[in-house]
Amino acid sequence: MSEPVRIPYGAHPDQWGDLYLHGLGTAVVADGGWRGVVVVIHGGYWRDKYTAELGAPVARDLAAHGFAAWNLEYRRAGSDASDGTHAAGDGGWPATFLDVAAGIDCLAAVPGLGLLADDDAERLAQTIAAGRVVGLGHSAGGHLAVWAAGRHTLPAGAPGVPAAGEATPVALRGVVSQAGVLSLAAAEELNLSRGAARNLMGGASSDSPELARAFTLADPMRALPIGVPVHAVHSRADDAVPFALSADYVAAAQAAGDPAVLHHTTGDHFAVIDPAHEAYRLCRRLVGELLD
Repeated sequence: MSEPVRIPYGAHPDQWGDLYLHGLGTAVVADGGWRGVVVVIHGGYWRDKYTAELGAPVARDLAAHGFAAWNLEYRRAGSDASDGTHAAGDGGWPATFLDVAAGIDCLAAVPGLGLLADDDAERLAQTIAAGRVVGLGHSAGGHLAVWAAGRHTLPAGAPGVPAAGEATPVALRGVVSQAGVLSLAAAEELNLSRGAARNLMGGASSDSPELARAFTLADPMRALPIGVPVHAVHSRADDAVPFALSADYVAAAQAAGDPAVLHHTTGDHFAVIDPAHEAYRLCRRLVGELLD
């Protein structure tokens, strides 16, 4: 199996993605092309100690099943210091969100970079032009994937949002959230992962009107309705991200008229990104359904 193609979308060392195209030419690829492009967004509570290495097994498996997989890295907030405080990091608000948006949108330009074989570049361009791009995000990556799918609902000038009157270069047609942190407000209130939401945003939502507004812009729950299908896959046995965050998001999304679905699964927090686990295989099947 060939290695992925690493493609930068910015100057920072963390602004890159790995493009996996291994599925091309296999029996599961229809009509000589890919079933679609899957943007894989890794988790780690937005902290810089966790990297896109978490998404590599998922991306490799997706490619082996006929998808083009874009394993996205992004600037992340600092990790906990030994004294219990938080380091600044190069990410956080708004850098992390700008990177996720730019990392998705850059897919439109990838076929023209000359990094792929001509046939691969043409097929990729056709797939993206047809709108066959979905998000698959785990934990904090689920939050970022659903946020990205709904950024067209945010006001012009917000981080990651095109200028007024301009369309999003690459829109996600759906998202599979794998144990996603789908409510930033709940993550802050519950103090998940020792203040990860405040670490991401640079403070508490109560610290200033500016931070309160930032929390609103960064919270998928506050963007509803987004008009995009979201499949929230979560286990009640998850002890890292409470099951209620997915259940509450889906209930709110459905009430707002969105086509969101909650999927109960088994296993721990990482079962949904383990290609050998049935919880992950459910996620892969849902990705396929979004692209059918």
